[in-house]
Amino acid sequence: MQLAQLNVALAKYNLDAPEIAEFVDNLDTVNAIAEASDGFVWRLKDESGDATNIQLFDDPKMIVNLSVWENVESLKNFMFRTHHRDFMRRKSEWFHPLPEDTYVLWWVENGHIPSAQEALEKLTYLRANGDSPQAFSFKSNFTPEDLR
Repeated sequence: MQLAQLNVALAKYNLDAPEIAEFVDNLDTVNAIAEASDGFVWRLKDESGDATNIQLFDDPKMIVNLSVWENVESLKNFMFRTHHRDFMRRKSEWFHPLPEDTYVLWWVENGHIPSAQEALEKLTYLRANGDSPQAFSFKSNFTPEDLR
């Protein structure tokens, strides 16, 4: 099985505002790092190469990142051991803190590409039920075997 992840963030500014330009201007670089990372499988993107124009919420400032990885370690290595971490450290400059979970992890069959709807359902499930083998956060150590 492989690991799917959805991350949502509510931007403080429109994505064409100068206050968030440094974040937006580095999306291609960070996405390229992700795609070159060991264990990367797939990520949601449009014709421009990113997902910032893919609107899953009514608020256009709510952006999403949806991807699939071979395992938790691969995703963590990308998030915390590449240039990506520098942007995570600065997220409060560009994004509002949200009172509920902003990301969710779940196991998918090898080769399965999760739909945006599936990802939103997993986030909703996590928010309603907390960590479980069906939808979890990094605070948990659920494995594919836990689904059985």
